[in-house]
Amino acid sequence: MKLDQLKIKLETSLQGLPTDPGIYQFFNAKGTIIYVGKAKNLKNRVRSYFQNDKNHSGKTRSLVRNIFDLKYIIVKSEQDALLLENTLIKEHWPKYNIMLKDDKTYPWICVKKERFPRVFSTRKVVRDGSLYFGPYASYPMMRTLLDLIASLYPLRNCSLNLSAENIAQKKFKVCLEYHVKNCEGPCVAKELEKEYTEKIDNIKNILKGNIASVIQHLKTMMQQHVQKLEFEKAQLVKEKLEVLAKYQGRSTVVSPTVKNADVFSIISNEEEAYVNYLKVVDGAIIQGHTVELKKKLEESDDELLMLAIVELRQRFSSDAKEVIVPFMPETLLEGLEFTVPQRGDKKNLLEMSERNARFFGLDKKKQEMNKTPVIKNERVLEQLKKDLRLSELPVYIECFDNSNIQGAFPVSACVVFKNAVPSKKDYRIFNIKTVEGPNDFASMEEVILRRYKRLLEEKQPLPQLIIIDGGKGQLSAALESLEKVGLRGKIAMIGIAKRLEEIYFPGDSLPLYIDKRSESLKVIQHLRNEAHRFGITQHRNRRSKAMTESELVGIEGVGEQTAQTLLRHFKSVKKIAEAKLEELEIVIGKSKSKLIFDYFNKL
Repeated sequence: MKLDQLKIKLETSLQGLPTDPGIYQFFNAKGTIIYVGKAKNLKNRVRSYFQNDKNHSGKTRSLVRNIFDLKYIIVKSEQDALLLENTLIKEHWPKYNIMLKDDKTYPWICVKKERFPRVFSTRKVVRDGSLYFGPYASYPMMRTLLDLIASLYPLRNCSLNLSAENIAQKKFKVCLEYHVKNCEGPCVAKELEKEYTEKIDNIKNILKGNIASVIQHLKTMMQQHVQKLEFEKAQLVKEKLEVLAKYQGRSTVVSPTVKNADVFSIISNEEEAYVNYLKVVDGAIIQGHTVELKKKLEESDDELLMLAIVELRQRFSSDAKEVIVPFMPETLLEGLEFTVPQRGDKKNLLEMSERNARFFGLDKKKQEMNKTPVIKNERVLEQLKKDLRLSELPVYIECFDNSNIQGAFPVSACVVFKNAVPSKKDYRIFNIKTVEGPNDFASMEEVILRRYKRLLEEKQPLPQLIIIDGGKGQLSAALESLEKVGLRGKIAMIGIAKRLEEIYFPGDSLPLYIDKRSESLKVIQHLRNEAHRFGITQHRNRRSKAMTESELVGIEGVGEQTAQTLLRHFKSVKKIAEAKLEELEIVIGKSKSKLIFDYFNKL
């Protein structure tokens, strides 16, 4: 059908719209659904898109330009329209509809639909009749629940088909889980289906937050065991009660007056909105979740909030009858009591929810900033320049650290950061040549002199900032070397002392303390830690090589040069010891090969 014909068809459809409540679907020229909406009055709502074009936003005008057909479904009430709209949006994902957005797939707890159900965590929801509880924004919280369940009710975790026929035919044997008492052996009929189902019912109540009913059930069970003089069984139940009570004590109790309720709040701006949901059961918050909604067509807070309420109540399987909200929505859902609190515990709950939504939004913006490393790094460098009172942006930074054990195998590491990130190809290691014994000051003086004398001779770029791992002593030694090569005052230099993270400047007796949360200090610490790591690694390698060479040099008639030649070829002393005489002769000749071969064969 041509575009002109489609437009004529659309105009005809607009004229025949009913005034009943319902949902409408807009289609583009290819017949794809691009928008789904709900309305109290279909005729008035749909025709409003095609009137007063100047009052619409650019996004709405873009939508209208792409509408070539429409369909509608009449329903009984606004509530039915809201529910149907939500279903169609999730089914078709129309281009111009808002969607609840999560950054990641959150974990769920699944109670599998099968005989003797398993209970496990999953990030994939399969619509096979299984029950899913969640999603859990906090993985540790979900793990705590699963550990609690495992300690209370041993369940199977195998995927065997435990049909009545298979168990009757004795197809299975108990596994290690049975022997370590993590499972009670339903596969060999050591546990009956009725007993197992009772455990699953209690687990479902725990996952729904109905811990009080589980505690009451266990108390009744304990009394029954006592009456039958089954004291060992009663003791086991008592231990389970103690575990449950301990877990319940961790819950955030908000008020004994607020029993079961859902709390929703919304924080929005021109581009997006954040809706927070708190699930309250028996006066305690058992779940919390925040979602982001990207605005598409000037949606109101009322529209966004109602979309989130319908979706999140379905997602979290909520059966609460009371919904606490910041304002009374236009569309009320049947069977639910909406409350807009003015004071008291419910108001406190709503404010807590709003704080969660606000902090979620701030965290999202922070994450967005961190996704653009260039912008983030520029900000960090600007802060570093400000905190250290530098004259120019420290785009190129070098940091030095000494490593030795009582003066043995001394090395000094130089690490390089460019634009606030490590530039590992520019890292350098210096073997200390002129210093005898453990002398960090003299070692630092030697290394700084060697480093910057060479950079000047080779006309290489110089750093804007030098960081010395150490206090005033190391800093003074480094400054002396800078003065010898004529760079004192031309390159900024600081020292960082490890104990209190004190920053020392040349000539200042009092140190600077940067805020522990500052990004500047984190960059300096990263440089210092990287220099320490790199130096220690190279020091260990040198020490290991020296010790290896010393074993070979200890053989009479074998010198250091021969030892190095062998190690370069065979890579290790072990392989040299295992080598045949002919293999050794190829590398170092007959006479010395005989000495080494005889030495290791005698060993």
